[in-house]
Amino acid sequence: MDIKRILNHLLYPQWLLRRTFPDVTMDRIEAAVTASERAHHGEIRFAVEGALDFMPLWRGVSARQRAVALFAELGVWDTETNNGVLIYLLLAERDVEIVADRGLQDRVSLAQWESICREMEAMFARGEFEAGALLGIERIHTLFDQHFPIRGQSSTINANELPNRPVRI
Repeated sequence: MDIKRILNHLLYPQWLLRRTFPDVTMDRIEAAVTASERAHHGEIRFAVEGALDFMPLWRGVSARQRAVALFAELGVWDTETNNGVLIYLLLAERDVEIVADRGLQDRVSLAQWESICREMEAMFARGEFEAGALLGIERIHTLFDQHFPIRGQSSTINANELPNRPVRI
């Protein structure tokens, strides 16, 4: 049990989530996801959470564990070709976690995902939240374009399987 972590979360003001990610920023993230998904056969979800509740903190739930749980709750795993990706930001810790479905496991290394997370976290540490979120989407777009491109006749068939709107939790 990490008392400092628990206090950091419990004292994190909920209004700060909306201030850090206002509607206009959420609109821009949604537009970036939408534009990205028009160019490849991948699905991107973005979720930002201010802080964890007491019980998960007490049980020692990590940002990674929370991201994996949200991956399931948001249905990111439920794409036809198993190519969904969740970008999760836990603001109280400024921790970014990316959870990718099994269709990407053999194609994208853990080091590549970690690199994207660290780039985003560096921007968030400077208070560049919108820019950091958009950078992460851009980096994932590049990976999808490489591994799940739209080419030829299939370009007319690109179903949007998950909502593009980012979520505040």
